[in-house]
Amino acid sequence: MARVYNFSAGPAVIPESVLKEAAEEMLDYKGSGMSVMEMSHRSKWFDDIIKEAEKDLRELMNIPDNYKVLFLQGGASLQFAAIPMNLMKNKVADYIVTGQWAKKAFAEAKIYGQANKIATSEDKVFSYIPDCSDLPISEDADYVYICENNTIYGTKFHELPNTKGKPLVADVSSCFLSEPVDVEKYGVIYAGVQKNAGPAGLQIVIIREDLITDDVLPGTPTMMKYKTQADADSLYNTPPCYDIYICGKIFKWVKEMGGLEAMKAHNEKKANILYDYLDQSEMFSGTVVKKDRSLMNVPFVTGDADLDAKFVKEATAAGFVNLKGHRTVGGMRASLYNAMPIEGVEKLVEFMKKFEAENK
Repeated sequence: MARVYNFSAGPAVIPESVLKEAAEEMLDYKGSGMSVMEMSHRSKWFDDIIKEAEKDLRELMNIPDNYKVLFLQGGASLQFAAIPMNLMKNKVADYIVTGQWAKKAFAEAKIYGQANKIATSEDKVFSYIPDCSDLPISEDADYVYICENNTIYGTKFHELPNTKGKPLVADVSSCFLSEPVDVEKYGVIYAGVQKNAGPAGLQIVIIREDLITDDVLPGTPTMMKYKTQADADSLYNTPPCYDIYICGKIFKWVKEMGGLEAMKAHNEKKANILYDYLDQSEMFSGTVVKKDRSLMNVPFVTGDADLDAKFVKEATAAGFVNLKGHRTVGGMRASLYNAMPIEGVEKLVEFMKKFEAENK
């Protein structure tokens, strides 16, 4: 069977060249006589894999030396608790709630201290990013939290909030490696990799060293202390070895594609093809305020639930899969992560035009 165009929000499309390379090495990784799935995380082979992955990621993102890169288990959602546990020294944190995942992180933080919702876009179903130029930042806040790209609602912070000197913590799961980033603007930047950088099961946490201390909330599990993981170079226990191996290959692929500047241009080109069509279509429309649109996740609707369902069904049959919107919002959503080829978006738009003509 031919490969489909996979518009899933995650686990998501992986570059075909990476999958082929991994397939070739499945039974025998570089003469080791075994698969990466089988080898010890303490072996020389794996030591090389994790070190090279970190080196490539540091180069891609220009990560400064005073930031640690941690490869951790638990998916990005585990950070909803790990962040307050590790960073809430004053037991106060400010949250900007622009979607489902920020909402969950905010709810989790309330378990550990005083979490303040200082801005939100809930009033218009998270269809925009609120003005964050002059926020009521709490004087004793330990950090300010955002979800930078909102996978479900298709919004993106194109300008980071003014945190008035407080460390910025950002969940970048669905925009990770999609464009250049100034790591120094963040205290913590983290991502679940299953959208743009690898298979599900791994989270990458990039954290400024001064935020890694023994001074954590009482009861913080040893495994969830950043210091435990940083001191052990992400090898305190067996990490998700195979995920790290695939991520390492994807980092190399991004470098081959020209790095993050080239990736941003590639992603803008793809997104514009779809947004331009949505803006002139009489049937389909985007749901996000133009200036806050995401390059990665594009939600759209027809305005008729039955027609939406018909579109998803026919698109799936035509090889455009996982276009159904998140259950909380309905409609459709096309995720255009790095590995989605431009032709996938062009063909999707062709299909949408045909559908529109046939269902007027």
